Amino acid sequence: MTEEENQTTQRAVIVEACASFAIVRFNRPKERNSLSIAMLEELDSVVSTLITHADINTIIFTGTGDVFASGADIRELRALTSETAREFAARGQKLMQKIADAPQLTIAAINGYCMGGGLDFALACDIRCASPQSIFAHPGARLGIITGWGGTQRLPRLIGGARALEMFATARRVTSDEAYEIGLVSRIGEPVLDCAIEIFNNRRSEYQL
Repeated sequence: MTEEENQTTQRAVIVEACASFAIVRFNRPKERNSLSIAMLEELDSVVSTLITHADINTIIFTGTGDVFASGADIRELRALTSETAREFAARGQKLMQKIADAPQLTIAAINGYCMGGGLDFALACDIRCASPQSIFAHPGARLGIITGWGGTQRLPRLIGGARALEMFATARRVTSDEAYEIGLVSRIGEPVLDCAIEIFNNRRSEYQL
């Protein structure tokens, strides 16, 4: 492995520009792609840069291995105080809103576990597609907490208040098939990244007509 390839594998966020779309990959497999403060800051920087590129009309977010994103870093959550918790929530909310407001089409290509803050991230995107093995959950109830990154607003709007409340209150896991049935994702495909790229290609074809 070359030094450049080694540095790429060690990056927490990998960005690949392809034609007029960009792929942003979460790359912390050993940490199950947890969204640490450092990860949030890096993602904020990446998104801030991409949304200024007029030649990029679609941004695709995906994970590595069998994990899209496992949510906030538990060690950092446990260290929060009443003062720092508000700042932590605001940091995540800022990033999710930036994605929601992006001028580009944003697609979450969910390749596996999509939990807690990771689900909040996917909800901030315009479109969600999932691999057949994907699992969705808001597990905060088991820790006595609830997500603070916008999921409590976006999830009910997408799947209805009753279903969203059940997910928040019980931490129940939802399979990709059920996610499709309730409207949490719009497509299921394998490999899921190809599914997201197909959405991009279809959109580009519509603009060319």
